Amino acid sequence: MPETTTITMLTREAKSPRAVNAFTLLIRNPSAMVGAAIVLLWTVGGLVTLVWSPYPPNLTGAGPLLAAPSPEHLFGTDNYGRDLFSRVLAGARVSLWTGVIAVSLSVVIGVPVGAIAGYVRGATGMVLMRLMDMLLAFPSLLLAMALAVSFGPGLGSAMIAVGIVGIPEFARIAYGQVTSLRQREFVEASHAIGLVDRVILFRHILPNGVVPIIVRCALGMGYAILTAAALSFIGLGAQPPLAEWGVMISDARGYIVSGQWWMTVFPGIAIASSILGFNLFGDGLRDVLDPRLRTSGR
Repeated sequence: MPETTTITMLTREAKSPRAVNAFTLLIRNPSAMVGAAIVLLWTVGGLVTLVWSPYPPNLTGAGPLLAAPSPEHLFGTDNYGRDLFSRVLAGARVSLWTGVIAVSLSVVIGVPVGAIAGYVRGATGMVLMRLMDMLLAFPSLLLAMALAVSFGPGLGSAMIAVGIVGIPEFARIAYGQVTSLRQREFVEASHAIGLVDRVILFRHILPNGVVPIIVRCALGMGYAILTAAALSFIGLGAQPPLAEWGVMISDARGYIVSGQWWMTVFPGIAIASSILGFNLFGDGLRDVLDPRLRTSGR
């Protein structure tokens, strides 16, 4: 009876006006909303190019060669007469898709590895985490370059390389969360009622430690876009004539001295703003989903 009364009181408290849900807190977070707006803007812009764009992204001769920004060509044209505004929008779709694939690969591999290592401990856990430490020992960009070279140039190779580089980060997050939760009362109760370890780990422990993983996914998107663009810039990622931001900057680097600034500035702004958007949104998610910040009234 006392337990029922306590549960009823907690339920009423959760339904009271003082119990502000995470979505409301997220809306009230200015930086998170700015980041979400930037991400949404690039996402919509990239998706629109599937059905419409001012000019086909790879259409040569859409305008004069190396034309400066004008009402007809908002971002100007490149050395092939292609409309840069259309190419930047199309590049948003490519870059965001690259980030999604790379981060998904990191999560699908890294989280189970870290979770298993944190749960079983012992020699198995030590071996798994030492392997992750070996990957972390290499500078991330250098490791991505080495992997991309071994896989061969191409957008798919860049996605896989960036995804592999991100695996240790998610593994360590999952390891820390599982290690801190495996001694909690609900885990002991799950053992007591005879649940198998696989169910306890993936249906009870991991869902309670998913918040840092979600935040890292948002922050990892910015890193994935930047690294993939860097690989494309040096010829190891997306290949011309694909409209990808790193490829566009690589094609334009020979025209910086001659004064065609728009060829590098607009793709560069696209990369910087998308990374800023994901970082702001990730920071906002962390502020909202962190229980300590929520109880403090933020």
